[in-house]
Amino acid sequence: MTIKTITPKELEERLRGDNQTYLLDVRSEEKYNDFHIEAPRIKSFNIPKTTIFELEEKRDEEVASLPKNNEIVVTCTTGNSAKKCATILSEKNYNVTLLEGGITAWKEYLDSQKRN
Repeated sequence: MTIKTITPKELEERLRGDNQTYLLDVRSEEKYNDFHIEAPRIKSFNIPKTTIFELEEKRDEEVASLPKNNEIVVTCTTGNSAKKCATILSEKNYNVTLLEGGITAWKEYLDSQKRN
């Protein structure tokens, strides 16, 4: 199963648009509170990866707060945990897209924009 991906640049371009973007950050609450992707049209969810990993064992369970009919961009620090979470969610019929490189790549992208 291939998970769709989005680059930090593509995400930033999307955030400039008028559509709501759903973003699932699977890092710990502490890391999320320290820094997360914010924009006027983002609806951000912070559900730690351990919670999502548990879903894998509970075949019938879903994440009540996550919308099934909207695309959800999944991120973590570097993208590895998010990829596993995206795979689990996609098996439960969520429409997920993985942010390439996670928050690390996002910050690097923003820094590169500031320098230009």
